[in-house]
Amino acid sequence: MVSKEQRQRHLARAKHERQQLRREQSRARAKQRNSLIGAVVAVLVVAGGGTWIATAMSDDDKKSDATNAADNPTAMPTEQATNTAPKTCAAPAPGDVVPQTFPSAPAMTIDTKAAYDMVLKTTCGDITIALDAAKAPKTVNSFNFLAEKKYFDHTSCHRLTTGAMAVLQCGDPTASGSGGPGYQFEDENLNGATYPAGTVAMANSGPGTNGSQFFLVKEASGLPPNYTPFGRITGGMEVLDKIVSSGTADLSSDGAPHENVVLNSVTVAKKP
Repeated sequence: MVSKEQRQRHLARAKHERQQLRREQSRARAKQRNSLIGAVVAVLVVAGGGTWIATAMSDDDKKSDATNAADNPTAMPTEQATNTAPKTCAAPAPGDVVPQTFPSAPAMTIDTKAAYDMVLKTTCGDITIALDAAKAPKTVNSFNFLAEKKYFDHTSCHRLTTGAMAVLQCGDPTASGSGGPGYQFEDENLNGATYPAGTVAMANSGPGTNGSQFFLVKEASGLPPNYTPFGRITGGMEVLDKIVSSGTADLSSDGAPHENVVLNSVTVAKKP
C-alpha cells in the first residue's frame, strides 16, 4: 500500500520532471531559432513598431511558458534583464520635441542634380550622411523639408538591433515606433538595392508607406530590397559603432538602445 506522503512525493517528482522537460524543449527551440538568425536575415523593418521575424516567440514557446506557470503557481516571474554598463553619451540639449503633422508630402524644392549632406547632431556624437538626391529625390526632399521644420530636433532613436544585423532606427517623434509626419510617399531606388555598412534607408510598414522613420546600418545586412536607400554615412561611423556596441537597454537583440541616443538637431544642406 502506497502512503499518502509517498504518493505526494511521487506526484511532485513527476511534476518537476515535466517542468524540466519543457524547459529543455524550450531551450532547444531557442537554440534552433538563434542558429536560424545567424543563417537567414529575412527581416522586416517597419515604421509601426515592426517585427523582426527572427526574434518572434513561437506559439509553442508561449504555451510552454504558460504551462510551466500553471504547474508551479508559486514560482516568481522572470525578472527582466537590465543593461548596467556605464553610459557614455552626453545629456540631451535643452528643448523638447514639438509635435508636427502635415497634410501632404512637400512640393519638390531640392535640386535633384546637386549633392546634399544631412548632419545628425546626436548626444553620442555627430553623424554626417551624403544624400542621394538623384536616385531618391522625394525622400531627400522630404528630409530637407522636415529638417527645416525642426521636426527631428530632440527626438530619440527608439530602436536598436544587434546580432545577425545591426541597425539603429530613428525619426519617430513619439519614440513609439508608430509616429510619422502625417503623410506618406512612395518607395524609390529599390532596383538592385543592397544595404552595406553605412547605408541609410527608410523604415516602412509596407510598399509606399515612407514617412519620417529611417535606419542606419552598422554592419552589412541581407535585407530584401524593400527599403528606400537614400544616403550613406561619410562621417561619424564610430558614433554608430559605439551605440551598437553598448547594446540594448534590456540586453536583447532588438529593443531600445542602452545609450540615450537623442537627435539634438538635424540639418540638410546643399553642398557647394
